[in-house]
Amino acid sequence: MALVLNEDQQLLQRTAHDFARTRSSLKRIRALRDGGDALGFSRDLWRDMAALGWAGIPIPEAYGGAGLGQVELAVVMEELGRGLVPEPMLSTVCLGANAIVHGGTEEQKREILPAVASGDTLLAVGWAEAKSRFDPHRVAVRARRARDRWRLEGEKRLVLDGHVADRLIVSARTAGAESDREGITLFLVDPRAPGVSVTRQSLLDGRGAAIVRLEDASVDDRSVLGEAGRGGHLLERVIDCAAAALAAEMLGSMSAVFEMTLEYLKTRKQFGVPIGSFQALKHRAAVVYTEIQLTRSAVLGASGALDAGAEDAADLVAIAKARASDAFLLAANEAVQMHGGIGMTDEHDVGFFLKRARAAEMTFGDAAWHRARFADRHGY
Repeated sequence: MALVLNEDQQLLQRTAHDFARTRSSLKRIRALRDGGDALGFSRDLWRDMAALGWAGIPIPEAYGGAGLGQVELAVVMEELGRGLVPEPMLSTVCLGANAIVHGGTEEQKREILPAVASGDTLLAVGWAEAKSRFDPHRVAVRARRARDRWRLEGEKRLVLDGHVADRLIVSARTAGAESDREGITLFLVDPRAPGVSVTRQSLLDGRGAAIVRLEDASVDDRSVLGEAGRGGHLLERVIDCAAAALAAEMLGSMSAVFEMTLEYLKTRKQFGVPIGSFQALKHRAAVVYTEIQLTRSAVLGASGALDAGAEDAADLVAIAKARASDAFLLAANEAVQMHGGIGMTDEHDVGFFLKRARAAEMTFGDAAWHRARFADRHGY
């Protein structure tokens, strides 16, 4: 499995790097947060990203997409992570589009995917619940059959960008007990339909999510995504793709905050010399650098395995997300420490990376959960 980028992927990386650097400064991120923006991102910037083909990366060309893979998605996500770009790549593309690509009917694909690729339709996936604790198979929301329709009851939490989604994908239990792997079905839901209410949540890093309440919400059979009762397998696959993409985004963010820290170590002087000349700080910086490089290998390994359909893809995703969670927290914590007093202030941009590290760590499972998942899969 290649752990380096080919020529086309390097070109994509340069394009994404230049876009994030010139179109989305940290000053913009601060303005979105401080202004209490209703969306939390820019629709115009999202359409520009779609025009570059990024919203259609995992979507086949037959439906208006680029027909690329997880590695290309990771390349773009890493560069967006460098600028903490909040546009809905994770929710709409990595989760929503992938769910429809892998589980949708031909009718669903033709109806939804072209509009996603063009940037006109936003998607959100509701799978987390109050007691699910990262487990996509722990589903309390119920869907009962009533004549020729399904009736949904329950609540989803932390639905990424659910407050702006044009279409929701929610998991519901159609059979079995609350923690069974089988008996889960995914449904396409209109957020404006009767019985559906969406309440915005604001995450630690200022990004948007939502609580989605379903109170006798009604959908027909055409809204079933994938095979009824087998949605848990589809959901697990989609979350693995999104977790790998998030790990790539975290890689970009930890690289950016580390570069900020190195620059500060070179310019901040104490006792007449740059503080970066102090051996203790050199050692701490070297540890962060090493963790970033290990994360890079893990992210590329997981992304390549997903593209290849490898049997150990889920294991490599668990490794990548666990390592990215630990490494990003380390890089962000060390950045605040090495910046000294100014690093503790909200006026300095380094704090944005620490908040993003905390939020990203708890998305799709933290490091401890993924280590336990890996251990369970191997009978440890």
